[in-house]
Amino acid sequence: MARVEFEIVAECPETGARAGLLRTPHGVVETPVFMPVGTQATVKGITPRDLIEQLDARILLANTYHLFLRPGHEVIRRLGGLHRFMSWPRAILTDSGGFQVFSLAALRQVTDEGVWFRSHLDGEAHLFTPESTLEVQTALGSDIMMVLDECLPYPAGHETARQSVARTVRWARAAFARYREKLDKGESVGSLFPIVQGSMYADLRRQCALELLELEAEGYAVGGLSVGEPRALSLEMIEVTLPLLPRGRPRYVMGVGLPEELAEYVARGVDMMDCVLPTRNARNGCLFTSGGRLVIKQARYQDDPAPPDENCGCYTCRNFSRAYLRHLFQAGEILFATLATLHNLHFYFARMREIRRAILEGRFNRLLAATRAAAVQSEVVE
Repeated sequence: MARVEFEIVAECPETGARAGLLRTPHGVVETPVFMPVGTQATVKGITPRDLIEQLDARILLANTYHLFLRPGHEVIRRLGGLHRFMSWPRAILTDSGGFQVFSLAALRQVTDEGVWFRSHLDGEAHLFTPESTLEVQTALGSDIMMVLDECLPYPAGHETARQSVARTVRWARAAFARYREKLDKGESVGSLFPIVQGSMYADLRRQCALELLELEAEGYAVGGLSVGEPRALSLEMIEVTLPLLPRGRPRYVMGVGLPEELAEYVARGVDMMDCVLPTRNARNGCLFTSGGRLVIKQARYQDDPAPPDENCGCYTCRNFSRAYLRHLFQAGEILFATLATLHNLHFYFARMREIRRAILEGRFNRLLAATRAAAVQSEVVE
């Protein structure tokens, strides 16, 4: 499998925003990009056909931990790899499973070798190592793979975070050693990205980034954010880290992306983002609209003939009223999840495309100012 290549086609001179092209074995991805989360080899509530035809999604994320446990990576390998298994012809990024393992808390134990954990499904014990998670992702056949890292909760003490950074760097070196062995043997593998950690400490973020630069990876990720810290602190860690990463390589910030924050991350040089918010919020009855969040269960929408968002051109808004969507949600109908998910993802994709156009047309700084003003106005109204 060929590996990814990245080209910057436009930059905002006032900020760090970039518009680029990420070339993968399964197509070209225009960046900055928001990646839908397909945890169990599916984006919940929506078909691959709609992801392509309605949204033109070019890349999505799948979860190594969950697919390792069920149905198992060897099953997926035998069935032709993850692309064929889930009938997805475009690019796939797989995480290492590290975040899920560390969220298990009482069910796992961290050692220098890796992480012992018990399956949340049946309690069986497993060991994730830097090498084993690479092997799992190789079996899945993803275009972009992530190294095993240690993700700390917030807050964490400086010494705890320092030890975690040291472990994350050791694991990254071990994963890349195995990765390069595979490349030397001519094996078909995707690109491997290391992950910058360091909790909320600027000095540790810098240290981790500089040590990972020695790996000369084809892309870099920033992890350990959206773990309970204030949003301002998340952005501060991005500002500390991204200028240290290679300009010509894609930069992926993991697990972030409230709608009003997308432009802020892009302004700091982020090329790739993912988050469960648009799909999870959709299933729970929260729609993102140009007028703010719409909670569909509220009684005021019972007789409302208007679409969820009159400024949105998605299939849901072109065809269905708030009253109908509220009825579906209250009745527990599966169709609600599909229509709401399609709308929320369309909202995210439209916003990211507008951000990209603004960079290409040299007006991103004005868009960013307008986005910040709208966010302030929303806070005043609330």
